[in-house]
Amino acid sequence: MKENFVTAALPQGAPVDAALLQNEAMFKYSYGLFVLTAREGEKDNGCIINTSMQVTADPQRILIAVNKANFTHDMILRTGVFNVSIITEKAPFALFRRFGFQSGREVDKFEGFEGCARSTNGLLHLTGEVSNAVISGQVVAAVDCGSHTLFIAQVTEARTQNDLPSATYAYYFAHIKPKPQSQAPAPENKQLHHWVCRICGYVYEGETLPADFICPLCKHGAEDFEKLPD
Repeated sequence: MKENFVTAALPQGAPVDAALLQNEAMFKYSYGLFVLTAREGEKDNGCIINTSMQVTADPQRILIAVNKANFTHDMILRTGVFNVSIITEKAPFALFRRFGFQSGREVDKFEGFEGCARSTNGLLHLTGEVSNAVISGQVVAAVDCGSHTLFIAQVTEARTQNDLPSATYAYYFAHIKPKPQSQAPAPENKQLHHWVCRICGYVYEGETLPADFICPLCKHGAEDFEKLPD
């Protein structure tokens, strides 16, 4: 049962000139990578997030940012409890495919998955070399930030699992995510362009992006691709 916590929404803010916003600049940020897990009733679920950090030492509190489209988001909003498993550089792409490229509304992400255990709060977390630490949180505040909700939580359990280095978003793109491949050779007098999937980072290369193109990794359509500068 969820304990009461504070909820709030940020103001919209002043209008911003879109001409001043270069989306590629946001790609320069570096983040960590985490599997966020929740449990509601008999349903376990998890998703990949890239924003989690400690915000205070006394009391010991952390925050996570979760996309509202994620089923895990709704579970945490209703239960107020979650686990964060910090992903290491040893994590295979299959882990990201399992927890990042399908919805818990449609599948059981933990079906057939043995690399997990339950913490004191009853939630699952990753084990083995794919995760070097697990942190359990009890939500004390939730802030509506638009596409995402910021959950601020009291740490109820924190323990290390190994000393392997934590994976960063940059490391994932450089060493874990499959490399982009050209879909078809371009005619000699045509220029190839690149589109990046905003969901998983897959890069399509070609003369044009077909309107009916489906990302081979996360299965999202062309509307979730953004053209990169040439």
